[in-house]
Amino acid sequence: MDWDDLRIFLSVARSESLSAAGKLLKIDPATVGRRIARLEAEVGTRLFAKSPQGYALTEEGTRLLPHAEEAEAALDRASEALSGPEGLTGQIRIGAPDGCANYLLPQVLARICDENPGLEVQIVALPRVFNLSKREADMAIAVSRPEAGRLTVQKLTDYRLHLAASRAYLARAPIHGPRDLQNHRFVGYIPDMIFDKELDYLAEIGVAPATLASNSVSVQLNWLRHGAGVGIVHDFALPAAPELVRVIPDLISLTRAFWLIRHEGDSRLERLNRFADLLTREVRAEMARLEGAGTG
Repeated sequence: MDWDDLRIFLSVARSESLSAAGKLLKIDPATVGRRIARLEAEVGTRLFAKSPQGYALTEEGTRLLPHAEEAEAALDRASEALSGPEGLTGQIRIGAPDGCANYLLPQVLARICDENPGLEVQIVALPRVFNLSKREADMAIAVSRPEAGRLTVQKLTDYRLHLAASRAYLARAPIHGPRDLQNHRFVGYIPDMIFDKELDYLAEIGVAPATLASNSVSVQLNWLRHGAGVGIVHDFALPAAPELVRVIPDLISLTRAFWLIRHEGDSRLERLNRFADLLTREVRAEMARLEGAGTG
């Protein structure tokens, strides 16, 4: 069985499309289709079922998938063995929710890249869960621990959130206790776009749904900075918004965790293991610094 055919098989399995696979592999879709047909002829069975939604793995294709992934991982390990134990190199893509991606990861990853000049890091900031099986990213950060899938999961760090508003807003409309909150306009997530129950902050603290709503943490933060209302803010984002102050922090406080998620088959890749260790160490140190600065 030819590795190059398996490489194409993996790309189609992950993208569920000949054209998307061809784009990733930099070959035309017709060639992708011919190579898949050649592999199917060699193994004597259909590996994909075509439908209007794209190319889905058949039962036989699903059985082949972990073996193809193991072959991919073996080649990666061979490449690592030849490159030696020096600084990390190559490209690593991380998927993360946008609050983490905007206010925590940039400075952390800049330091890691300073220590490893051959490293190229990409942050994909999207308010949803990443599909690592489709290799949308090498690893992902999530706000809840996944319970299914061929994944390895470790806690990255805890973080805290509090109600916050701008000083100018609070000068116009002071808040002395929870009863005062019913008279205020809230900023938060769009209710039907909350992709994880851990993000349903306003419901947890028992206040009205957001009047000003966005699926983006950055948009919410900017609304608050401009005095639009009151909302839940990550403590680690407060140093980036000096206009904001925490509101009744002794009475309303939330704690969440970020989880680092990787594909199960990547646990034997020393390069990714070393990067995950660096990321964990630097994220925890940066969280301590930012949360301390935000509450000072």
